[in-house]
Amino acid sequence: MSVAFTKFRLRERANAATIVLLLAFGFLLVAFFRAQILEADSYRRQSEKNRLRRLTLASPRGTILDRHGIPIAENAPGFTVKVLASSPDSLRALLKRMARYVPETADVEDEVVRRYLAARFQPALVFANASLAAVAALEEHRYLLPGLVIRTEPRRLYIAGKAVAHLVGYVTEVSDADLEKGRYPGARPGTLVGKDGLEATYDSVVRGIEGESFIEVDARGRMVRDESASPSLKPVAGEPIRTTIDLDLQTFIDSMWTAARPGTRGAMVAMRPNGELLALYSAPAFDPNEFISGITGRRWNELNADEAKPLFNRATRGAFPPGSPFKLVTAAIGLRRGVVDFSSHMPQSCGGGFRFGNRVFHCWKRTGHGSLDLTDAIAQSCNVYFYQLGLKIGLPNLLAQATEWGLGEETGLDLGFERSSLFPPSTAYYDRQYGPRGWSNAATLNLSIGQGENEQTLVSLTRFYAALAGDGSMPVPHIVREPKGTPRPLGLSQEQLAGLRAAMQKVVDRGTAAASGGRDLKVAGKTGTAQNPHGDDHGWFVAFAPADKPTIVVGSIMEFAKHGSGVAPYVVRAIRRYLERTDPELAKAPVTVITQQDSATTASELPADSLSGPVRPR
Repeated sequence: MSVAFTKFRLRERANAATIVLLLAFGFLLVAFFRAQILEADSYRRQSEKNRLRRLTLASPRGTILDRHGIPIAENAPGFTVKVLASSPDSLRALLKRMARYVPETADVEDEVVRRYLAARFQPALVFANASLAAVAALEEHRYLLPGLVIRTEPRRLYIAGKAVAHLVGYVTEVSDADLEKGRYPGARPGTLVGKDGLEATYDSVVRGIEGESFIEVDARGRMVRDESASPSLKPVAGEPIRTTIDLDLQTFIDSMWTAARPGTRGAMVAMRPNGELLALYSAPAFDPNEFISGITGRRWNELNADEAKPLFNRATRGAFPPGSPFKLVTAAIGLRRGVVDFSSHMPQSCGGGFRFGNRVFHCWKRTGHGSLDLTDAIAQSCNVYFYQLGLKIGLPNLLAQATEWGLGEETGLDLGFERSSLFPPSTAYYDRQYGPRGWSNAATLNLSIGQGENEQTLVSLTRFYAALAGDGSMPVPHIVREPKGTPRPLGLSQEQLAGLRAAMQKVVDRGTAAASGGRDLKVAGKTGTAQNPHGDDHGWFVAFAPADKPTIVVGSIMEFAKHGSGVAPYVVRAIRRYLERTDPELAKAPVTVITQQDSATTASELPADSLSGPVRPR
């Protein structure tokens, strides 16, 4: 009985075990069938992902051309060096070995590790534009550098270098902050994007679409092959853009400035009366080619710590007291409102100063100009005349009209960040600043001659002179696209515009810019000396030519230049350069080469249209 029971139990257990085994084998069979047949493609793709590492292929950026089709920014063949590692420690070890053959690797080690951590399991960029010598050294020792990836990719090239720095900006690897804020749609870690200037403004146009290829790695993530049978996605090149810039004029301004005024800080802008920019130059500058290879932290700190601020675009972001060039704004407001005409004299003739309350506001000419009409007041830059003209206009009208013309706003130039000019929109500004009874009409006197609470960018003031040179409307400055804004009419008649041009031509013929050499070109302009509390006065000159039918407007600000008369010769030389290429008949006269010493001598011999320092309007 017990034996039979035991056999029964054994048979029962055997049957149960058989069933379990059959179920297990059935389950495995189904799983194998599902894995090998039904989901084979999916697992194959996962296997490929584990075996292959994606390598981003940079897209060629679109060429930036000048108005004649000459490249300002283009592409050239270059080498990128990347490394693939399984961990940060192995990456640092690899970089230290690389530093034996390419010493510059040590300077970028921390940045490479940062890139690696931002995009794990992807090759980390070491050099975006490696030299041929560096590539040769690395290739020679490739067997000691597992994970080394060297590819030929397009790199950005700025042939004109510093001459176009603030115009085009530069390109660099997108930052983590930019990616988090979505500033560059479509960008990924390692993508090169435009920073500042045209490269930034039109980045979405010129960047293109990156491609990708793959490299094969082993189980430890070490590279096995640099090429794979897997298909690659070719990059799509960015679109070219054509600008209004005249590259010849742009580079001429740079060569003239650096040769005759080395170390001088300032800017120069050239435009057509319709707002098309021909040149935009700021000094000192930087070399945008430095950023292509990935600028080191040390070099970046040097540029930012430099007191001359080479990264700062003085043409669009520097706001300065405009000084005497602003007198044309005061004159235009007086003409528009019928306060004066060109034959009008002021009640008090210029004896070297104008008493207002218990204070005397001086003219730059201590002996005085006597009684002048509006034309000669502009030509001689008489402060006393414009003090009285400002009082005739009245502070509320002066503020309202200048604000209507946009002299306290951005110009709308398509070049990235632009600083607004500073000009009070109404007397409420003074109430907030000094209290309802804390100011007086002394504010009017200061504003009338370009001082006080009045700071203009160079591009803003040049735009106003473009209106005087053109049809009487302030254009929207632009470099590539058609301007979004609309021109702002000054409301002056053609006779009034012609009268202002004639007065400005007198400035060049026998006034404060008489030594500029622009008489034969029929240059019309206005010098200016703006008070600077931090050192020598700044010098201004804004002009256009030919006076009877202007085709170019050029403005310049030179910091610490002392007098506008010392700035005028350089503006005239830029005008001459342009006219020689567009209308040789207007530029037959020989060009006088101006040196820094010559310009200093000229400035000291000419009267300076300077004025008393800005005062608190009490």
